[in-house]
Amino acid sequence: MTLIAIEEHWFTPELTAALDGRDESLAFNERDGNQERLRDLGASRVAMLDEQGIDVSIVALAPPGTQPLPPGDALRLSRAANDVAAAAVEDRPSRLRALSTLPLSSPPDVAGELERAAGLGHVGTMVYGRSGDVFLDDPAYDGFFAAAARLGQPVFIHPQLPSAAVRDASYRGFDPATELALATYGWGWHLDTATAALRLILRGTFDRHPELQVVLGHWGEMLLFWLDRAESAGRAAGLPRPIADYLRSNFHITCSGMFNPALLRHALSVVPVDRLLFSTDYPYLRPGRAEIDTFLGHFESDVDRRKFASGNAERLFGLSAR
Repeated sequence: MTLIAIEEHWFTPELTAALDGRDESLAFNERDGNQERLRDLGASRVAMLDEQGIDVSIVALAPPGTQPLPPGDALRLSRAANDVAAAAVEDRPSRLRALSTLPLSSPPDVAGELERAAGLGHVGTMVYGRSGDVFLDDPAYDGFFAAAARLGQPVFIHPQLPSAAVRDASYRGFDPATELALATYGWGWHLDTATAALRLILRGTFDRHPELQVVLGHWGEMLLFWLDRAESAGRAAGLPRPIADYLRSNFHITCSGMFNPALLRHALSVVPVDRLLFSTDYPYLRPGRAEIDTFLGHFESDVDRRKFASGNAERLFGLSAR
């Protein structure tokens, strides 16, 4: 059975230097040998894929990408990263694909870089829910979403560190390590991303661009689990359809290496299996082949298992042999 992992990260030393002091979550890149793993798009990464039993890895820059940077730097480093990733895919076309990174701090340049990256062979893009204090549903980004829909480029909205104002209001009052954990992987990352996705729905983004496809990690970043209450916001906004309909037609959900069968069961109660995707969140999580195989065994049929393992990703990202 083919296995495609779609949320697998990499990073560059140049971007690390440019982001110095701008994002505390970069500390996670220094832990447990992650820095070396993030820099590698070659033999060592492929060896890890072999060890895990993964056939194809769709790589994307680790958070926060280039979004915290000034517009000129964001554009320059986004272009450079997209070129590097395209070259890595060209070197190992049977094992790698890539999601582009975009200079969201420079809204006029976003759609153009998306189109350029698509021309290089990128199969989608990874962005974050805000650039500074500007959410993705801001009208400045509507041209980007129009381009993504037109080009068939899925948009993966990945977690990022909440804004300084939100951190001060909700995530302070502990020791530094606990504060950072609470604001990131312990809670804040996921609430921030779910809010960005919900705002896109409420803003009518998918009514204007019905072909647009968005990917959320971590079993939907809380949104699937609070859907009954979120529906009331959709009614208040006068949406033409229930929010659940948008989730079933415009969103795909990854597991992000969270191999919990209870989360799988809940996801399947909200969206069909055709909307679920496999991922490991490498290198922050590095599940072994036995752990992956055990989780895949929780699918009720071989057909559903194959959809989750590869079929849905092949369809969404337009993957084919190269």
